[in-house]
Amino acid sequence: MKKTILFSLFLGIGSLASAQTSKVDLSKYPAPVTFTNEQDHANMQQQLGIKVLRPGPSGNESAPNAANYDESKANPCPELPDILTTNNGQKVSTEDMWWKTRRPELLNALETEVYGKLPENIPNVTWEVKITDREFVARTPVIAKQLIGHVDNSAYPLINVDINMMLVVPANAKGPVPVLMMFGRPSFPAPAQPNNEDMEILNSSFKEMMIKNDPSLQTLFDKYPAYNPVTRLPGTSFFAPAPTGESPSTEQLLAAGWGYATIEPASIQADNHAGITRGIIGLVNKGQPRSPEDWGALRAWAWGAARGLDYLETDPLVDAKKVGIEGVSRYGKAALVTMAFEPRFATALIGSSGKGGTTLHRRVFGEAVESLTGGENYWMAGNYMKYGAEESDFGRMDGCDLTVDSHDMLALCAPRPVFVSYGIPEKGDSRWLDQKGSYMAVIAAGVTYKLLGATDLGVSNDYIKEEIPPYNTDLLNGDLAWRQHDGGHTDGPNMQHFIPWANRVLEVEK
Repeated sequence: MKKTILFSLFLGIGSLASAQTSKVDLSKYPAPVTFTNEQDHANMQQQLGIKVLRPGPSGNESAPNAANYDESKANPCPELPDILTTNNGQKVSTEDMWWKTRRPELLNALETEVYGKLPENIPNVTWEVKITDREFVARTPVIAKQLIGHVDNSAYPLINVDINMMLVVPANAKGPVPVLMMFGRPSFPAPAQPNNEDMEILNSSFKEMMIKNDPSLQTLFDKYPAYNPVTRLPGTSFFAPAPTGESPSTEQLLAAGWGYATIEPASIQADNHAGITRGIIGLVNKGQPRSPEDWGALRAWAWGAARGLDYLETDPLVDAKKVGIEGVSRYGKAALVTMAFEPRFATALIGSSGKGGTTLHRRVFGEAVESLTGGENYWMAGNYMKYGAEESDFGRMDGCDLTVDSHDMLALCAPRPVFVSYGIPEKGDSRWLDQKGSYMAVIAAGVTYKLLGATDLGVSNDYIKEEIPPYNTDLLNGDLAWRQHDGGHTDGPNMQHFIPWANRVLEVEK
């Protein structure tokens, strides 16, 4: 796909684009369809010829339709599709067979049936550096850049997409730094404040303005001549305490010489059914409903992360060969999708991702295939809904009918290093996520890592017999890594373990 990276340092680019759009005759474009969540779901169900969908289980364990948590019932089809057997039954025994035959087969199946295909006509993105600021994060001086990725909407001006991203790097670095891109809401790390001399200028001007507006204030300022209405906020500096494993992930990354970029998924594609005819998916489809093979929100967020990487490849402060992707929960799913489908990302930290992430689809434990084919099928390709069909034109299907699973997604990442993170149910990383189902997928994916000369967890690849280790057990010696921490629905407690692991596998100079 052709990519164009352009930059503008003036702030009028947005208003200029709006002015240009206002001159366009919008009446010649089809009006975008406006769906409710229910209407979008029903539209895809109708396109696929599904008459009855099985409802997803309840997360309430006391509900009549509670999710299954009986391990004896969790594996209705325990044998996974073999990663290293081609569609015509050949065993994959060489790296060449993997890259030329098997990997393209898995890629096609995962795109078609699970996450959706990228359309060929996705428009280019022009990146604007909107603000560059110097701040402190704890004791680390940083350079923060607010970035806007303007998506070309000239083919359909009724929908605007502007990708929101924040890049923060240590200002005292001797050269380009590795960066962890994280799905989340970008913000400046701290308010940048004027120095004392500039603060005096601001206060002088502010006093004059206040007195001009209300002359009686002159008496008040004469009574308190040393008073300044504008004061500095409490801030952080070099004298702040050093970050620890309990510190925010961003502080730990910066203290270790890494930068981070936060990219906002909602600025790429809305996290709901109703937004499927808006965002980047709606822009490409000119506001019309998607087809069953079209991409869902997870793939759209991953596309947006790849466009963010386009920018990072041009920034001299960033070591673009050492950019990782991170996310938790639904954004953990997006981090896996990003890593699997975009080979330029060097590593991934995938937190508590559940179904649609690292957990096996065919497992019936907690969150189910039917959970995603129901209320959250906009995350996936439309075709994924077929696997929740009870009655349809093509019969009944469930997760066991999938020819691919999440171990294949991890295999697509190979040989690049991946760290899979979970917490514990007792602290809020609920059983719904099926931590064991994720561990099984990581175990199964190890055969691909070893085929390509990388290392897996260091245990056998028998995903049925291998037991998930106790929490706080480090399996961090390979290019595949697993650690279940003793916290909740976050990967924060594992950041102190991820950073040294990533430094090793990426050969980051200290």
